Amino acid sequence: GDEDHLGDMDFKVAGTPDGITALQMDIKIDGITEEIMTQALAQAKDARVHILAEMAKVIDAPRAEMSEHAPRIITFKINPDKIRDVIGKGGAVIRALCEETGATIDIEDDGTINVASVDGAQGAEARRRIEEITADIEVDSVYTGKVVKIMEFGAFVNVLPGKDGLVHISQISDERVENVSDHLSEGDEVTVKVLEVDRQGRVRLSMKAVD
Repeated sequence: GDEDHLGDMDFKVAGTPDGITALQMDIKIDGITEEIMTQALAQAKDARVHILAEMAKVIDAPRAEMSEHAPRIITFKINPDKIRDVIGKGGAVIRALCEETGATIDIEDDGTINVASVDGAQGAEARRRIEEITADIEVDSVYTGKVVKIMEFGAFVNVLPGKDGLVHISQISDERVENVSDHLSEGDEVTVKVLEVDRQGRVRLSMKAVD
């Protein structure tokens, strides 16, 4: 600007009604007097107070909550052992998360996840899906999932992303079930209760145990 070419000093001051929080000065001469410095600070104070007063006419205090449409970064942690589940084979899972939610996801080695999004909805959806992927199936918990495969001895139900469990034919109904396909079809949405997760991670589910 002109101050860089024609002036002896470039002086910027930032602050609040209570005082100065930061200042920056470039000078093109050997030095300035105390009188000039005092005058510059006084002028800066008058300008700062005036600008803050005009801003207060529009909003006189910070908003209690950030706008839902404001860009933001959400930071949270997951079990480091679950990082590979979020990344997926060849990065397929995290790539799909970014493409489908519109968020940018960064994962650190200690399990810290930073989700950057242009609005709150994108960030919240990305976090929800990551927490689903990294969640552990808990015994006695009830889930709603989709039937992904029908077998003669029961049906496999997807209860969390990448996590399926078996509803044995004996756990479909209180009544005797002759054929699984008479009661269930692939794609059906069902509510199930977790009976057991064995040492190999196999999940036993029940439809009839749901209250």
